[in-house]
Amino acid sequence: MAWTRLYDEPEPQRVNRWLAQNGVCSRREAEGLIAQGLVSIDGQRVDDVGRKIEPGQTLTLADVAQAALESSMTVIVHKPVGVVSSQPDPGQVPAVRLLTREALYGPAATIPDWDSRLAPVGRLDMDSRGLLILSEDGVVAKAVIGPDSNLEKEYMVRVTGQITEKKLTMLRHGLQLDGRQLRYAKVKVVEGQLLRFVLKEGRNRQIRRMCEMVELNVVDLFRVRIGTLRLADLPEGRWRHITPAERTALISPPQRAPATT
Repeated sequence: MAWTRLYDEPEPQRVNRWLAQNGVCSRREAEGLIAQGLVSIDGQRVDDVGRKIEPGQTLTLADVAQAALESSMTVIVHKPVGVVSSQPDPGQVPAVRLLTREALYGPAATIPDWDSRLAPVGRLDMDSRGLLILSEDGVVAKAVIGPDSNLEKEYMVRVTGQITEKKLTMLRHGLQLDGRQLRYAKVKVVEGQLLRFVLKEGRNRQIRRMCEMVELNVVDLFRVRIGTLRLADLPEGRWRHITPAERTALISPPQRAPATT
């Protein structure tokens, strides 16, 4: 079924910008679809890449356009310790090398090769393990690591050192890295020396550096969730394609709760 949506914003807006804001595709992809004659407004084909859509008008993407957008591959990997996300040094194993038919978990029509354009979406250093997204989908990448991303990233972190309420308070909203204040983090004790971190940013080795600043040492860092996407029962070293429903949930902006009086 063709993608169709009524434009209900108060002011006119360029078609490519509106499609990008709604997570349908990037602006460049939208311009490509317009150039191919695959976009229409109120049943009339859009030929101008600078065309604006007016309030009350309906935009439609042709079936072939929707199929092309959904064909961009995104997979999740349960990355083990010792595997790097990307850009390996000599002797290191990049995560994309795990994407073999033997390591596939569940069905897949396509098996990426080692020269695929799949790139890591979000950092997960060599000493950490868990959920890693690899994607060639620019919309997914923007939703997860774009400057306006508000997605939560959840980690289970085992530490050594004394855990105190003062240290937990500092981890939640009292630290700076590289001269910049960190965003508020959710940090709680699960049991013993195991902490749960929920962040909305992903600075380089952020959790490890945060813990060092309060005299805690990370001995295991395990990412279990990005937004609505969970590692769940995916075994270590295995991978799978994300489903269309998972992609939609990942790229859709969270709905704000209605104001109460």
